[in-house]
Amino acid sequence: MGRKITVAVTTLNQWALDFEGNMARILQSILEAKDMGASYRTGPELEVCGYSCEDHFREPDTFLHSWETLVEIMMSPICENMLVDVGMPVMHQNVAYNCRVAFFNRQLLLIRPKMAMCDDGNYRESRWFTAWTKSLQTEEYLLPRLITQHTGQESVSIGDAVIATRDTCIGYEICEELWNVRSKHIEMSLSGVEIIVNGSGSYMELRKAHITNDLICNASFKAGGAYLFSNLRGCDGQRVYFNGCSAIALNGDLLARGKQFALQDVEVILATIDLEEIRAYRVSLRSRCSAAAGAITYPRIRCDFEMSTHSDIFKTSTPPLQLTTHTPEEEIALGPACWLWDYLRRSGQGGFFLPLSGGVDSSSSATIVYSMCQQIVHAVQLGDAQVLYDIRKILADNDYTPINAAALCNRLLVTCFMGSVNSSKETRRRAAQLANQLGSYHIEISIDLAVNALLSIFNAVTGLTPVFRTQGGCARQNLALQNIQSRIRMVLAYIFAQLMLWVRNRPGGLLVLGSSNVDESLRGYLTKYDCSSADINPIGGISKTDLRRFLVYAKKKFNLPVLESIIDAPPTAELEPLLANGELLQTDEEDMGMSYAELSEYGRLRKQFFCGPYSMFCRLMATWKNGLSPKEVAEKVKHFFRCYAINRHKMTVLTPSVHAENYSPDDNRFDHRPFLYRANWSWQFKAIDDEIDKLQPIYTPSTQMRPKSDELLLSVDTSTQQSMHLDESKHSSPLSSASLDVGVSTAGLPRIDNQPWKKASGFSKLHVNVLGKIKDRTGIPV
Repeated sequence: MGRKITVAVTTLNQWALDFEGNMARILQSILEAKDMGASYRTGPELEVCGYSCEDHFREPDTFLHSWETLVEIMMSPICENMLVDVGMPVMHQNVAYNCRVAFFNRQLLLIRPKMAMCDDGNYRESRWFTAWTKSLQTEEYLLPRLITQHTGQESVSIGDAVIATRDTCIGYEICEELWNVRSKHIEMSLSGVEIIVNGSGSYMELRKAHITNDLICNASFKAGGAYLFSNLRGCDGQRVYFNGCSAIALNGDLLARGKQFALQDVEVILATIDLEEIRAYRVSLRSRCSAAAGAITYPRIRCDFEMSTHSDIFKTSTPPLQLTTHTPEEEIALGPACWLWDYLRRSGQGGFFLPLSGGVDSSSSATIVYSMCQQIVHAVQLGDAQVLYDIRKILADNDYTPINAAALCNRLLVTCFMGSVNSSKETRRRAAQLANQLGSYHIEISIDLAVNALLSIFNAVTGLTPVFRTQGGCARQNLALQNIQSRIRMVLAYIFAQLMLWVRNRPGGLLVLGSSNVDESLRGYLTKYDCSSADINPIGGISKTDLRRFLVYAKKKFNLPVLESIIDAPPTAELEPLLANGELLQTDEEDMGMSYAELSEYGRLRKQFFCGPYSMFCRLMATWKNGLSPKEVAEKVKHFFRCYAINRHKMTVLTPSVHAENYSPDDNRFDHRPFLYRANWSWQFKAIDDEIDKLQPIYTPSTQMRPKSDELLLSVDTSTQQSMHLDESKHSSPLSSASLDVGVSTAGLPRIDNQPWKKASGFSKLHVNVLGKIKDRTGIPV
């Protein structure tokens, strides 16, 4: 009949600038697709060179080597009688474009540049590429000599066009174009394009995997037709984990979908599509037909090829798929573990070294390594030759075959409890029990000798010895004594990581794992260059709340009963002396002056909702109105922003971690902000104080001097004006209190004076004293 076609989308684990390896994986995907009966194969974005080349896209070498790789792929007999497109960078008239390059039987058909750059989140595409802006236009592209020498072809069309075979029509979107408000698939479908193809480089974020599937299905539902989505998977040299999920949709139904997480380097997903289903579906949409009748025609590149066969009457079309997605806990167990595997096998190191404190954070890092070991064992059992080759290379044992996750964990993971006189017996016990249940190679050391040695050097120079606050020391002494313990642990971690494989008669070294979570990084609740400073950090993009939920999941999933006591234990750094009865004096939330739940809320409002101090106060007033007064909400917001400002400099040296949370404070790629702030936020906090002055009389009676009630012109919804009285936070600062030397806001109030330096809005922008020196709104000289 000639109406059914089999098409393939591929998921590839590519590596930036690994042209040889990338080419091998592309050819393997083409071979697998061909063997499975596909007549068309597409792949992920920039699959030839790797997506994360970044500033290497400014080097001519990257373009040259991409063309050299393309020649090898095109000339391979594997590609004969199959329509193929690949993703690679192309320079045209001295402009760099991110392109799909389609070819058939050693002849290039079309170079289709990306028409919408992605510059959100971790993406910075406009730094390297330019969007093709000539809609529905093509130009002649003169091919490099090496292409002409092999194919005899001198030029090919580049631009916004589609490919017409004998039996159907194929059009392209590239990644961001699917998300863009002016997606091209609508115009193409109205112009008769039946198959929309998207090569993508989309990375993982917790709870976001469904978005791509929704977009694909909605695109094919609204426009009719087939939508083919290919994505990268794995760590290609950056902080993100590309999360697979390559998929094929038809007329709103999902037909096939690849894995989100896997150690598999190449995954091919097929679907058989009846072209007449597309045509019948579109004809039934009468409003669509009216729009299509007046639609602009796309330039078509002819390809003398039939994707269908005349003997397909017995070929079965792929039925719709019932999609199931991972829970956030499963995503944490699988995603960072796969990212660790890619980093480990490509780094040339022999495993991991982890300072294991027995708390939630380090226990989460250890459990993720165990999850990685489970996935390695499972992949080997399924016959994945690449995984077996890689693990043997890592362990320097050509005869080793992993059969047990705990035994493999013993060879890959060294855990170390770095105790001190301030460590409790409970944390030591929990760390040892977890190491035993995971199977890691576990050691215990004391850092007291090193701490005392450094303090003796300080005493020899100054004649002074700092003491903790419980022993009469000041805040500076107390903090310095805590930081010295943290930093010594970092130094010891690296020396043990470099030498433990020597101790175990194995070559190489270990990667040091960090264990600071995204909330503590945001708050700055970590010591610069302590154990948060490591080679990589599997949990650096995950919140404390999610880590607790993950450990609850892991306790049952991996049969780790000790995790229950770790979850129940109060988070503590154990850097201050214990009480006389051995109980903890110090807890994380008390130290931070906020709960982890509050910290997550601040993080989302700051990053995802773009809130400064004033906007955050206003939003939290609506959220916390039934539990806190305006002043109490303000003190919480001010305390967070003071801590954030003071500690922001720590983000410049944050250990690379897998990106997983949309409010990550990672300064290197995701969260571009200053690292030197005016920590009293005088202007912003004054705006909050002005708002409190308008709200406070409604929430709490006050004996302080205020304008008379008949002078207040209040415009606040009285239905939300209730509060509970709580003690003022001990973390309040005189910089945020009412000791401001300017008047309260008069917004919404009658003017009570005629002082010329006050604006009509009631905000005192400047305060000029008799000497003419400018002060800020708190009266502190600028």
